[in-house]
Amino acid sequence: MREQWRQRWREGRIGFHRNDTHPALAHFWPGLDIAAGTKVLVPLCGKSLDMHWLADAGHPVLGVELAPEAIEQFLDEQQASRSQAGVSRYRQGGFAVARQGMVELWQGDFFHLHIRQVDEIGAFYDRASLIALPPATRQRYALHLAQLVPPGAQGLLVSLQHGEGDHGPPYSVNKAEIDMLFTPNFVLTELGSGSRDAQGRMESVWGLCRRGPLA
Repeated sequence: MREQWRQRWREGRIGFHRNDTHPALAHFWPGLDIAAGTKVLVPLCGKSLDMHWLADAGHPVLGVELAPEAIEQFLDEQQASRSQAGVSRYRQGGFAVARQGMVELWQGDFFHLHIRQVDEIGAFYDRASLIALPPATRQRYALHLAQLVPPGAQGLLVSLQHGEGDHGPPYSVNKAEIDMLFTPNFVLTELGSGSRDAQGRMESVWGLCRRGPLA
């Protein structure tokens, strides 16, 4: 799966990428009342422009992405379009880290991220993480996310449903599966449903608040 994901980026097969900020983020994030300055974890971040929306809202961002191609494209495009300051690079454990302004991009496997590396995280945002993962990996993802964020941390989850079976990514993840995956460790609130993305797939938006301790 790792090599297949990198191959998609090398070949430009990234139809899941948006060239603008996701409207659900701009609409629902302010209602979570997350204080400016709270650091936001963005798993499987790709080169999402949502990270700069969060940074512009006053949040330091920690994005995690397996494909170095995605990270380099993000840095190049944002430096060109936003006159961003230069990029600083260093290593943190098994991750290669690039920092540009308030955005840190950690290149490596999200499942290798350890709580000691993200002890400043206070919120999270998932627009294309859960739906990028095959069914067998999604429960592991939900548990790992719960392990990384502290009790009381809030976040936003955007999911998709489509009528093409479970072919992906992006995969179809319905309400029943979201309940099963996250209810043990998060309080879930369905914020919106019924809207469709550019490909006609049904979107649902969820607010999550981390319970404590782990179930």
